Parts: sequence; C-alpha cells; structure tokens
Amino acid sequence: LALMVADVGAAKHITSPLVAAQIPAREVWHASVGDSVFTSLNGMTWAGNSIAFPVNVPGDEWERWYSIPAGGGTPVPLTTTDGLIEDAGSVAWSRDGGRTMYWTTNATDIERRHIWRVPSSGGTPERLSTGDGVETHPRPLASGSHVAVLYFGARTPASVALVPAGGGAPRIVYPTLGRDFPTASHVTPEIVQTRASDGMAVSNQLFMPRDMKPGEKRPAIVFVHGGPSRQMLPAYHYMQFYHWSYAVNQWLADQGYVVLSVNYRRGIGYGKSFRNAPGARDKGNSEYLDVVAGAKYLQQRADVDPARVGIWGLSYGGLLASQALARNSDIFVAGVDMAGVHHYDYSLDTTASAFKSAAIGAIDQWKSPVFLVHGDDDRNVDFAQTVGLVQLLRARNVYHELMVVPDDLHESMLHANWIDTFDRMGVFLKRFVWNREPVPS
Repeated sequence: LALMVADVGAAKHITSPLVAAQIPAREVWHASVGDSVFTSLNGMTWAGNSIAFPVNVPGDEWERWYSIPAGGGTPVPLTTTDGLIEDAGSVAWSRDGGRTMYWTTNATDIERRHIWRVPSSGGTPERLSTGDGVETHPRPLASGSHVAVLYFGARTPASVALVPAGGGAPRIVYPTLGRDFPTASHVTPEIVQTRASDGMAVSNQLFMPRDMKPGEKRPAIVFVHGGPSRQMLPAYHYMQFYHWSYAVNQWLADQGYVVLSVNYRRGIGYGKSFRNAPGARDKGNSEYLDVVAGAKYLQQRADVDPARVGIWGLSYGGLLASQALARNSDIFVAGVDMAGVHHYDYSLDTTASAFKSAAIGAIDQWKSPVFLVHGDDDRNVDFAQTVGLVQLLRARNVYHELMVVPDDLHESMLHANWIDTFDRMGVFLKRFVWNREPVPS
C-alpha cells in the first residue's frame, strides 16, 4: 500500500482521466512489503490536512483507521480500541475542519454498535453514545451541540436520534411510532453462547415468547443470516433485510415459537480469526457446525420440544437452511430456504470438496419438508440454484412448496411480495413445525 498526493489545483485543464494521471504526485507513505493490507479504496478520506484510511495489519485481529499528514510522516492509529470498523458511511468528521473523527464500532460492547470519537491527530478514543440500543452512521451537526445518529432498539425500529456532543443517551427525534405499532408484543432478546462440536464458540440471540407457562414445551425456530459477513444484534438491524428479519423473529416469538438467531463463524464483529475461520464454505462448510450447535442447544432446553425445531434463512442463510434439511432432517423437521445456494460450482464431481460441502452432497438424506422462495431475476444467486434443487427433491419425493416471484430480485423490491412471503412462511411453519402435520406423500 502506498499513499500518493497530487496537487490537482495546479492543473488548469484536466480534460480526461489520462490527463489527470499525468499530474506529478508525491508519496506520503508506503507500507513495508507484507506489512499491511489495504481495506477499501472507498474508505480513504480527508480529515482536515491529513489523510485517513483503514488498514488491516497482519497479526492484528481488527482493522483500524489511521491518519497521516498530507505532507507525509508516520501514520497515527486512531481506532486503538479493539472493535469492528465498517464502511465509509459509518465514519464522520467534525465540522471544525475535521479535528474529531466519529465512528461506529462494537468496541467494549461486542454484540451492539455505538458511536465513538477520537481526535483526528490521534489520542485516546472515547465512547460517545450510551445505553443498550444500537447507534450507527454518526453525523455531527454544524452547531457542534449534538451528533445525529441512526438508532435501533430491541423494541424500536430505525429512528433518527441526537446524542449530546459531550456524550450521553440518544434522544429520538424522528419518527413518532404510530399507536398501532406492536411495541408491547416485542421481547428483549437474550445473548446466549453455544459451542460447536469442534470447539468453536458463537453468540446468538434468544427470543422467548411472552406467554410461556411453567413446564410448557414450545416449538423452536433457528434463524441463520446471510452474507456470511454479517452480525445479528439484540435490536433492530441497520441493514435493510436484517431489519426486517429481526422483526420476523419477533413476530415468530409472538406466535409462540422460541427463536434462536445464530451468529455463526465467518461473520463479522468478533475479529479476523472468526471471520476467516478455516474449513468453511466450499472447503468443508464448517459454519454449519454452529447451526447444529444452536439447534441442539434449543433441543436441550426444558422449555423446547426437541421434536419440533425448524429453520429459516435467505441467501447464505438459505444455503445453511438447505444444509440443515439435507444433513439433519433428524433435527430440523421443516425449513424455509429463500434464494439459497445449493451447489457451489455446478461441478458433478462427487469427490470434490465443493460438492460434499453443498446441500446436494447430502441430498439423499433430505426428508423434511421445505418452503422454497426465489425471485427469477435474482442477480446475486442464480435462479437455477433453486430450479436444480427442485428437480432433485422431486426425484426423491421430498415434500416441497415453491414460491417463484416473477421479475423480482435477490431481496424483493416490493413490500407486497414480502408480506405474501412471510404470510406463506407462517402457514408453512404452523403446519410442519408447530402442528407436526404428517408430510404429504
């Protein structure tokens, strides 16, 4: 990685990128060979008269922001606290020439996100926002009195809030929830830890129904996020689909299910070793071990019926849902697979790791019913992934319901389609998880 600065103001007539490329530039810093890996070109930004940029140094579990004077020098670490940094939208600079950097991180509260700040010249970072919610995307006001943030709570969907410049609790300023918003139907998820058969420990959110009675055993649902570079939180999420899926998990809990949202390995938020866990994806699908561990945790709870555990997920979550039904129909009695990947590279070499790691590698073990949902104009996961799976399920007489959304994408563009999807999903889970109806032949 090298940082170069060019004085484009000295060029009077920049008529094309080729002309711009000919402007003399000077190097202000160059990393040693093998010393660092640049995180994102889009992340680099000006901070007053300095350049700020994210870097992941080998041996460090976390990516960090650094700054360096435009005239050159030694990079100064800014985000010295251990914690996640995200995209450029999660970073902002004060309106006084960028003397202060604000950013979103899970430092000191690994299951959530809060706003922190640090002088852009370096110094001791301090947490700005307090409380047990989630705050992201800081934007300091011109007045300097507050920092505007996006706020998410366990019972509060996306809102705009103000955090005092001196630090403190967010104050929601928009919107005002309507009287019909089901705040009282929400529960506060509990963070629970599970450990996979290979020793990997992961965090999960547990949603318990409000109407549980002593001695009662309820059906349970496992939720697996997509990505896999995601982290589910014990609050509404700052990403669109996961904002919805958190609401769906709340809805399922309100229907009476015990719900476990699994933060399986290869996700973000827990450091580089967790993010780059070996043997994953088409190299062995080790992340599936965390899904099984979550299901077994539910089965061992005194308030869960071990014979009524289902699963749902979209995209990479659909991949893991299909894995669950193919490999462990003895654990998962039914599932919902939305736009999932079922075959990594389309190779029919049954000895290949990619084949063995995919759902089709265990297709002959698949017995549980599945509800498949896919938009036929998906630009992320080839629609043929679902078409091919349906052919395999039909050949084995595995009960499946298929919802194809015409002209729609990976995540539906229409609210009406989501309502239809989740209504159908609720009926399907009621039949095959809650009621344990006999599977039609």
